[in-house]
Amino acid sequence: MSYVETIKTAIITFPFIAFLFTIPFMLHNYHKYGSIHFLRVFIIYTFILYLITIYFLVILPLPTFEEALKNTGPYINLIPFKFVTDFIWETPFVWNDPATYIKTILDPSFYVVIFNIVMFVSFGMYLRYYFKCSFKKTVLYSLLLSLFFELTQLTGLYFIYPNPYRLCDVDDLIENTLGGVLGFFIMGAIDRYLPTREKIDEESLKMGEQVSGLRRITVFFLDLVLYFIFTVLLSIFVHSRWLFFISFGIYYVLIPLIRGNATIGMKFLNVKMEYKRLSFLFNILRYFFLLLYYFVIPFGFLTFVLYIRNYYDLQSITFIILGGAFLFVFLFYLIHCILLLKNRRIFYDRFFGFQFVSTIQIKK
Repeated sequence: MSYVETIKTAIITFPFIAFLFTIPFMLHNYHKYGSIHFLRVFIIYTFILYLITIYFLVILPLPTFEEALKNTGPYINLIPFKFVTDFIWETPFVWNDPATYIKTILDPSFYVVIFNIVMFVSFGMYLRYYFKCSFKKTVLYSLLLSLFFELTQLTGLYFIYPNPYRLCDVDDLIENTLGGVLGFFIMGAIDRYLPTREKIDEESLKMGEQVSGLRRITVFFLDLVLYFIFTVLLSIFVHSRWLFFISFGIYYVLIPLIRGNATIGMKFLNVKMEYKRLSFLFNILRYFFLLLYYFVIPFGFLTFVLYIRNYYDLQSITFIILGGAFLFVFLFYLIHCILLLKNRRIFYDRFFGFQFVSTIQIKK
């Protein structure tokens, strides 16, 4: 597998790994800044893509089990700077003969060393620019990442294979760490032309003073997950057919009453509720309305459609009936998500005199 093929594999894999990372990333940013800054998204996700790419470059192509079994060593090189002697003895380089330069560049003893250095340059740049690492930390983290890669090779991809299928080389540690150091100094020369991390944080906090539609959706689903977890835990101690209403009243009514009009999810994401009148009563009424509007009515509609299909024996057009019903429910949710993402006030918020208020505070 060529380097290009490996990079293609990393790009294909990236969306799946990025998806797993997205929810924690959103929760962290809304908790810390109250917003998600576009430039921060670009930096973090390109960093993830970069890490996936260099990891795949280290482990791919994967051998067959039989090929690994036939590899009897050597598995490790502990002689530092062996790449220097390899370059001297294995390349056709003659300093006063330009004709040997191209052949030298194409020799593995040269380009593999350069590749190992270049592979970590971006790592050093990210560490200095976004993660604000000092020179010592950049050296340490570059060395540790390189060591992780070498141990991956030495253990045969964490003992999946019976033998290592690539050489664990102390020279790789030196070359990778050198690449991280070069990235550190390169970023030092160009970071003055880029927005600073402090500037990104400042703009994020400023954006966080307003509650965006995506933040509202995140609050809704975070509270929903926490509510179900709370209900399950409560069911251990409370055995009642009214458990659903008891847990609902505690989580969505009692806790906000105690914690300043904010559920646990809202508190974590720096949001609170604000009502123009009778906040306690209207909070109860609003949540029950949301329960009916977003769950009971849509799923009740699907249940009704199924009942009509069975009652009138419409099995022959089941696909059309159910397809139309599911499409209607899907569009119902999609339209409301779009309205929220555009930060539109839904009719029930106006009716209940409700709005979300950000609790993000910018230090002066």
